[in-house]
Amino acid sequence: MSSVSQRSKYEIDMCNGSIMDKLITFSLPLMLSGILQLLFNAVDLVVVGRFTGSQALAAVGSTTALINMFINFFMGVSLGANVLVARFYASGKESEVSQIVHTAVTFALISGVVMAVVGNVFSRGALELMETPDDVIGQSALYMRIYFLGMPFFMVYNYGASILRAVGDTRRPLYFLIISGVINAGLNLFLVTVFALGVAGVAIATVFSQMISCVLVLNCLYRSKGCYQIRFSKLMIKGVYLKQIFQVGIPAGIQSTVISFSNVLLQSSVNSFGQIAMAGYTAANNIFGFLYVSVNSISQTCMSFTSQNYGVKKWKRMDKVLIDCIILSITVTLLLGGSACIFGKNLLHIYTSDPEVIVCGMEILLYTTATYFLCGLMDLFPGAMRGMGHSGVPMILSIIGTVGTRIVWIYLLFPYYRSLRFLFFSYPASWLFTIVMQVICFYFVRRKVYGQTKAKEMQT
Repeated sequence: MSSVSQRSKYEIDMCNGSIMDKLITFSLPLMLSGILQLLFNAVDLVVVGRFTGSQALAAVGSTTALINMFINFFMGVSLGANVLVARFYASGKESEVSQIVHTAVTFALISGVVMAVVGNVFSRGALELMETPDDVIGQSALYMRIYFLGMPFFMVYNYGASILRAVGDTRRPLYFLIISGVINAGLNLFLVTVFALGVAGVAIATVFSQMISCVLVLNCLYRSKGCYQIRFSKLMIKGVYLKQIFQVGIPAGIQSTVISFSNVLLQSSVNSFGQIAMAGYTAANNIFGFLYVSVNSISQTCMSFTSQNYGVKKWKRMDKVLIDCIILSITVTLLLGGSACIFGKNLLHIYTSDPEVIVCGMEILLYTTATYFLCGLMDLFPGAMRGMGHSGVPMILSIIGTVGTRIVWIYLLFPYYRSLRFLFFSYPASWLFTIVMQVICFYFVRRKVYGQTKAKEMQT
């Protein structure tokens, strides 16, 4: 009997039954995981901002875009593991699933160690290239160096969680995150308020909580009864499956890294306005992150459902998955984006009581939150195409549309209209341009996939 017919109570059958309720059941824990992770990160910022000052807040915040640029490539590769596990799991290929799982976890561990070394060697130089002000760069570099020591734990947890989500289990990664997040928040307060460690205390708490989440997800995979069970003696790199993971994951990783690079350019432009603007951007960007994880969870849901249905050749169900995900994404982003825009001042006041910082934060939020439904749509179509195994062209279009627009905006337009509002209006402009290209691309990919299948059916 296949593992698919012996689903655990945590798994969701993505290939049969109604769709919308399963999309919500799958995406809600995923969304809550991202939101809780940001809430715990927000605790980091609130603790360091309230108990150490706006300089420490700016120091921690100025590293966000740079850290994301470093790690997003390897995180993108995890999407390749998710797609492959989902596809082979749905079609009952248990041996392949097991080998992919062990290959993915081994790669996660190796890439985490590489990131720990790279982050510690290059963090100071990268911050200097971003023109991080002298009064915060020392604390920023210290935070990054400690933070990157936790990369092996961070990568293994995220790859392990990606494997669980591929088989329809989004609840247990959420539980693990709650446990590690509560520990992180408590340790933050203890190290910053009792030992006065400032940004170092926040970073140490983060590393420790990442270790906890890593242990929890590995224990879960070890105790699993399904074909995605992990055995440490079987950890290895299977070239044929790593290649398939890379085919989907590397384009996604490159896309995330290059988009993060465009955010680094934006961070550099914000830095040119000084410490107050940097603190405002830090707080606004944290609020902005809640919107991102919400739409990203729906995009990952679309990818996982598409991949499983692609594995069993249910084409009409794949179309319905995309349509329902579009409805879900627009609903969520309009609700959350509108709320963030309306209550922006109240939300920013949680991070800081400095009125100048709040004014800067509102300038940034004005054009980025109410229009965030565009970002949700922009991410859905690449997610659907990755689920069908097509990741290269969506990557190129995302880079051209998102990154290209922002580079033109920053270097050709921004020097003549120097304001935070104008700088961040580049967000909706780039989203809209990218949507148009992604929809056209999706049309041709869909026609190609369906055409190949019909041709095979006619031959048989």
